[in-house]
Amino acid sequence: MTPSEVAVLLFGGRRAPRGLRRLPVVAPDAELDRFPASARLVVIGAPADLAAVLTRLLRADRLDIEVAHVTRPWQGRRALTGTAARVPLIRDETGTVVAQAAYWLPQEGVRTLRGEAVVDDERLFDGEVTGVRVEPIPTMPGLRATVLSRRMRPTRWVTGRAAQLGTTGAAVVRDGEPGPRPVRRSTFYRHTEGWLRVGPR
Repeated sequence: MTPSEVAVLLFGGRRAPRGLRRLPVVAPDAELDRFPASARLVVIGAPADLAAVLTRLLRADRLDIEVAHVTRPWQGRRALTGTAARVPLIRDETGTVVAQAAYWLPQEGVRTLRGEAVVDDERLFDGEVTGVRVEPIPTMPGLRATVLSRRMRPTRWVTGRAAQLGTTGAAVVRDGEPGPRPVRRSTFYRHTEGWLRVGPR
């Protein structure tokens, strides 16, 4: 990967690590059509920023673009020299990607989450729970989910392609970003095509 094929996206007033400062910086909302196939975007920001970029790539049908995520200065060199591998891309029914973790939590003013959730064909819970955490995993089948204890700790992980919730009302939090309103149904699932994650050689 040559520097001419790499572009840096800066979020939240962050600065590029020293090894990446000679690379072009583009606006986070830059037009994706300007990038050739197999170009590399270096996202410097939080997991929610990475998720926003992946969501745009998904909706624009540009999952041919490689993406590196930098949260620490020492990761800069890896973003430039690392190789890309296709890993599962986890999204929801709104077309929003989850990069790190999503939660189903009780809606405001309610102490527990009431309903039923399944991962593929396995029941995750039926009744009332503190909440549920859903995470992408880098291998098939693509995601895992767990019911949270009262201390918000994972209990038993269940892996699968999709996690589905039916509830009397839940707050959905994606990579730390709360959804606009409570929902009665929510699904996170593996997209048919993965994304090109840049990692170490």
